[in-house]
Amino acid sequence: MDVTSTLVAVGGSACSFKVLNAVVRSLPTPAAARDKSWKWRNTSTSLAHSALSGAGALSCFYLQPPMGKDLLYFYSDLSHTLVAVSTGYFIHDFLDLALNKHLKQSWEVLLHHSMVISCLGFALKSHVCLGFAVVSLLVEIHSVFLHIRQLLLLSGRKKWPGSQTAACRPSVVYRITSWLNLGTLAVFRVGTLCWMTRWLTRQTQHLPLYVLMLGTAGLSVISTMSLVLFYRLLRADILTNTSDKRQN
Repeated sequence: MDVTSTLVAVGGSACSFKVLNAVVRSLPTPAAARDKSWKWRNTSTSLAHSALSGAGALSCFYLQPPMGKDLLYFYSDLSHTLVAVSTGYFIHDFLDLALNKHLKQSWEVLLHHSMVISCLGFALKSHVCLGFAVVSLLVEIHSVFLHIRQLLLLSGRKKWPGSQTAACRPSVVYRITSWLNLGTLAVFRVGTLCWMTRWLTRQTQHLPLYVLMLGTAGLSVISTMSLVLFYRLLRADILTNTSDKRQN
């Protein structure tokens, strides 16, 4: 895929997610989420991307699994298109966040998106580490459940219907989603990032210095943020509930 086709794919993806965001705006919003309608639209759009890119990453490795050094110069039209679509999404979401949220509230996500756009964009332009970029999209499998959890919170479906107390038991749907969220975080986010770090350290002699520096910076930032995310989710959904049960 040439540079023009790549730019068209990335731009078309960004515009498509913008259209999807507008479609979500036109649909009914749960009453509990109406005060946070932008967050509802943004999370719904992010869920669509996560489902698409996570399934796409699994498909890439099912159809043509690259291994070892092959990740360095692996190329297929499917993987290139998938990375282009994801790059377009992250550009859309970066702009959506920058225009609709204060920097103080969104700087972590903007930093994350900046690193992701830089790494995916480099892979698209150079065709170096394109397979490595596809591996990184396995993280989006966890993001599916992360976004579902957020939508449940926004729609007021965390607690049992009719419950008013702060310490009441979470609903069955929320508890299942919470455990799936933590489980997929451990496997597809932390596990994938650990594997990527291991691969990067074992391929240092085969990588140009600028690729190694970009990969190291990206993995360092995203891994740190993922550990912070794991702690926040664990505290919110497990430690807090355990403390509430002891008090009762």
